[in-house]
Amino acid sequence: MGRVTTTDRRTALRAGAGLVAGGALAAGCATTGSTAASVATHASAGGPAPAAKVTPLTAPAPRAFPHQPAQITHGPRDRPRIALTFHGQGDPEIATALLAEAERHGAHVTVLAVGAWLDTHPGMARRILDGGHDLGNHTQRHIAVNTLSEADALAEITGCADRLKRLTGSIGTWFRPSRAPAASPLVQRLAHRVGYPHVLSYDVDSLDFTEPGAPAVTRKVLAEVRNGSVVSMHFGYADTVAALPAVLQELDRRGLRAVTTTELLS
Repeated sequence: MGRVTTTDRRTALRAGAGLVAGGALAAGCATTGSTAASVATHASAGGPAPAAKVTPLTAPAPRAFPHQPAQITHGPRDRPRIALTFHGQGDPEIATALLAEAERHGAHVTVLAVGAWLDTHPGMARRILDGGHDLGNHTQRHIAVNTLSEADALAEITGCADRLKRLTGSIGTWFRPSRAPAASPLVQRLAHRVGYPHVLSYDVDSLDFTEPGAPAVTRKVLAEVRNGSVVSMHFGYADTVAALPAVLQELDRRGLRAVTTTELLS
């Protein structure tokens, strides 16, 4: 996967949602106003400032969908809904811009976060959930999990699950294997053991990580998407930011709602 140039990033961020990226990200990481005010008041009264308490988010837990297979590639074909899913890693400014652009169109997405990315950018977990999006597990280090031994694959799944639990109070709503469109039987069993009733795959691959240009990303998605589709996209690529407005506008024109995967299957 290639690297996004500074020029591309600036262009993409100017394209829409980048105007709010800084504020939204800061809000996700900062101490809340009420906590900060309490600390300041106590200190001004002469007493030692108490330690600020951080209340973890209570995020939705994984759900079992009885009529769905253990490995899900798409939702019901008889309803005009689709799910845009994002592999969560890369520049947090681009990630925040993508989320804001989706929200501007009234869309909600699913983010499968890499654990190491959350270690570096823990505020992104709150930003994703505060926007009404699904948050899930995309392994700890984003390596080819299907090729690992049982112990190493389990460590990849539990490593990310543990970070999600610490940051949000939940292991996340979904698990998606890294470096593969579908989980091997072993990885599927391990994910179930950790607490994920389903593995989330997809039926539309945007190929945005190949950096083909925003028009190509837009064409690929819109040529293949239909009722119930689960679309694979990525944070960290300027092409994706630039493509998203056109994708969402055309989905609206077709009467297709972009919803979380949980809503797609509910």
